[in-house]
Order: sequence, then C-alpha cells, then structure tokens
Amino acid sequence: SPWRYADFRWLTLGVTVNGFGSSIAPVALAFAVLDLGGSATQLGLVEAAYALANVAATLVGGVLGDRLPRQVMMQGANGVAALSQGVIAASLIGGWGTIWLLAVLGAVNGAMSALAGPSTQAALPQTVPTPALAAQALPIRRLSQNIAMIIGFGVAGLLVATIGSGWALAVDAATFAVAAGCFAMLRIPSVVIDGPGAGFLAEALEGAREVARHAWIWSLIAMAGVYHLVYGGSQAVLGPVVVGHDFSRAAWGWALASMMTGFVVGGFVCLVWRPRRMLLVGEWLLLLTALFPLAIALSDQVWPILLGAFLHGFGLEIFDTQWHLAVQQNVAPEKLSRVFGFDMLGSFIARPIGLALTGPVAAAVGYHAWLVVVAIVIVVAALAPFGLRDVRTLERH
Repeated sequence: SPWRYADFRWLTLGVTVNGFGSSIAPVALAFAVLDLGGSATQLGLVEAAYALANVAATLVGGVLGDRLPRQVMMQGANGVAALSQGVIAASLIGGWGTIWLLAVLGAVNGAMSALAGPSTQAALPQTVPTPALAAQALPIRRLSQNIAMIIGFGVAGLLVATIGSGWALAVDAATFAVAAGCFAMLRIPSVVIDGPGAGFLAEALEGAREVARHAWIWSLIAMAGVYHLVYGGSQAVLGPVVVGHDFSRAAWGWALASMMTGFVVGGFVCLVWRPRRMLLVGEWLLLLTALFPLAIALSDQVWPILLGAFLHGFGLEIFDTQWHLAVQQNVAPEKLSRVFGFDMLGSFIARPIGLALTGPVAAAVGYHAWLVVVAIVIVVAALAPFGLRDVRTLERH
C-alpha cells in the first residue's frame, strides 16, 4: 500500500490540508469583493489577476521543478502564499482592504500556486518505490484532497455568513503554513536529469518538444484551453452572483460542496475501476461537466444545481485521474514537471481572458443565456479530441 511510505503520507497530508483551505478561498474572496461594493465585472478582474499570474509563472514552475528539489519548490511557494493570504485576511478584518489590494495579492497567490503545481504532480511517483504503487497512489491522493475540499466548500459559505470573509481567508492562510510544514518533511530523491543544465529557454523547449511528440497530450491541452476560457468565469464569477442572488450565499457553498462530493465518488470509482482505454473513457465522462452551468442557467430550485454540480465533479475527477495517469506512465520522470507545466500553461492560458470578459459579456447577453452558451461550448470542446486516434486507443500500462 502507498500508505506504508512516509513520503507519500506527508505529500498527501500537505495537499489535503492545502485543498481544504483553497476551497474556502474562492467563496470568501468572491463575497469579499461583493461586500466591498464590487460588481460582477470587478470580481472577474480580481479572479483574472490570479489566473494571469498563475499562467505567467507556470512554465517557470515546470522548469524549476525538474532542476530543483521538488519539496523545496512546494515548501517555499506555500510559505509565501501563507504570508500574502494573511495580509489579505488582515486587511478585510481591519477594514482597510480594497478591491485592488485583493487583486494584487491574489496575483501573488496565483504565482505561488503555479510554482508549486508542477512539482506537486511530478513528486508523487517519487514517494513510492514502484510504478504499480504510483498508479494506486494517484487516486488515493486525489481522493484525500477532494474529501478535504468537500469539507472546505461546505463550511465556506457558513464561515463567510457568520464570521466574515476576512476570518475565512485567515483560515486559508493557516492551511498554507501547515502544508509548507508537511512538504518540508519530504525526503524524496532528486530526479536524474538527462545532461547538464542548458539554460531556462533550452529546457523549456525540450519540454515543449516532449508535449508535441504526443498527439494526445497537445490535443487534450488545447481542448482544456477552450474549456477553461468559458468555464472559469461561469464558476468563479456567475456562479456566486446568480446562485447567491437567486437563492443564498450558503446555497453556493452547498453547490461547491456537492461538486466536490462528485469528485470524491469519482475518486472511489477510480480506485476499483481501471479502464483499459483510459483517455477514451475520461473524455466521455468529461461531457457531464456541462450539466453544472446548464443547471445554474435553467433551474428555479436548488436541487438540480446540486445534482449538476455533483455530476460535474464526478465526470471531471475520472477524466483528470485518467489524464494524469496517462502522462505519468508515458513521460520520462526527468521531464514530468515540464510537461505538467505546459499542461497547466496551455489549459489555463485563456482563463484570465474569460474571467475578465465574463462580466461584461454576460451582462450584455444575460447571465442565464451566457451560462447556456458555456454548456454548449464545453460539449463541443470535449467531443473534438475524439477525432484523434491516439485519444481513442491509448491504453493503460
């Protein structure tokens, strides 16, 4: 069992604690902006600042994750995020917070997440001794993180409603600090680099060539780019605005908790179900994610939104697990951080644009109408990669 190995336990504990806090942050930040008098467009700009910094730092995080100790990358990024999130929390509690301050420090958090992300993904196979255990460890780690996120989303709305956004973000700052301590306990070996360091650009280009070598990698990254262009704004901007207005702030927290419940159920499925053609299965189930924005757009009751959120999480978790396992099994360990860096870069590069434009575009065409458009685009984007043979036929090792 992967649980026998201390490095796996520390990595899983760190990402679990991090997931709990990070699920509180988007709910608290959204209502903090609204409480400061911000509009849907301003909320989108704050979210876009985070996403833009995240995209800008992702490739740096991928290259450094293949050159520096990955535990150092994770520990340092979480330590800085604890400080910046702590300042945001203090500003809201003390009454001197502004929307611009939230945007600037949110961008710092976005950059720290990008610096740690590729290393976190690439470090997992190093925490256990065999590829077979690594294949078991991936759904276990994701399942633990997702359970924590269910709890975080479930209490986020209650924390904001009872103690306020500032104190809720203070909880998130504390979880960053705890996660940094967990990552400091890792004793994973350094990866074996194929040759001396050739400079940042040369190593980034080597990672790009590895991505281009696999049609299934670059095609699914392109699909994810279109997906996040439209979906990011529907969850981060329109979700809290529409559900918070039509129902309640707590209802939006319940919706996110329901989504994370879907992630957990999908994780349990991945523990026992190992489809041979993993990308084919993952792509089909990714189609379920369109039901969440569609339910927000069309439902006049809360329960269809909760059901749509659950199915969104269920389908996305199975897709994500199969995707990460496919990359983990088919890319050399010394290139994993860079490939995951390009995955994050390509997937989220258009997200800041979507976040910034969601508010004005949705205001022009109608919030509910735009959510229907988002659902249609998700379906089209998810179906497009089926045209590639590699996506249909790639098999689990």
